Amino acid sequence: MLGALVLVVALSGCSEHTQHEWSNFAMPDPVTEQGQHIFVLWRWAWVAALATGFVVWGLIFYAIWRFRRRSDDDVPVQTRYNLPLEIFYTIAPIVMVVVFFVHTERTQNLIREPVPDPDLVVYVVGQQWTWTFNYLPEGPVSTPHDKVLYSVGEAGAPPTLVLPVDKTVTFKLHSPDVIHDFGVPGFLEKMDVIPGPKEDDNEFSVTPTVEGTYRGKCYELCGVYHSRMLFDVRIVSEADYQAYLQTLVAQGNVADQPLLGGITSQTQSGLAHPRGTPEGGSE
Repeated sequence: MLGALVLVVALSGCSEHTQHEWSNFAMPDPVTEQGQHIFVLWRWAWVAALATGFVVWGLIFYAIWRFRRRSDDDVPVQTRYNLPLEIFYTIAPIVMVVVFFVHTERTQNLIREPVPDPDLVVYVVGQQWTWTFNYLPEGPVSTPHDKVLYSVGEAGAPPTLVLPVDKTVTFKLHSPDVIHDFGVPGFLEKMDVIPGPKEDDNEFSVTPTVEGTYRGKCYELCGVYHSRMLFDVRIVSEADYQAYLQTLVAQGNVADQPLLGGITSQTQSGLAHPRGTPEGGSE
């Protein structure tokens, strides 16, 4: 009761945004169907942790008060062991870990379940020190002329990933140099972008549900300019998505195959990077 009162008083002085973060246990609002599963797991994990904490704290303070020394001449009863209590303290944590494992495994299976026929496929390339987004002509939401369309970032000018709302998107993740990590806080998930053959590329799927603009970044320390590996995500209507694809066509960002790491990874303004041209040719 006292803890709840302290929490209410503390939150009353916070901004609406801060209060919302507290209600989410510091987790961003999910903007995908898969992110909602992760958010539920996160919230109930916190509830379980707080409940356990209150029980432990309650027992600690009870022991402090109940068995306190009442006079200088008092000698407390010396207890060598308490078998039932020790069994409980052994079994209870094991049960908790098993419960957490079961729910985590269930959530992981939900969000990692393969999608055989996604609405669209985006080939994401993380390269030192930017991103390339290839929109593939696969699935019901196709590209103009059934060509690969792409957008590439530059140093100081992060690229934008545009996705249609309520459509399932599969991201294929590729790197021509070192390990990166593709993540969007609003998705509530991220995944390593590992160099190697295309057949070994990681992939995952999301279904955006909330239109808006969000920020993404690389979550793996990938070198000296790691902090520049930012990108924006715009979730838009299908009509706006098709209009964006037409913009890429008008800009000449059209290719027959996905660009798997182009010359811009070496020629970005202000960066001295003496690497050879990576796999996939120039852009």
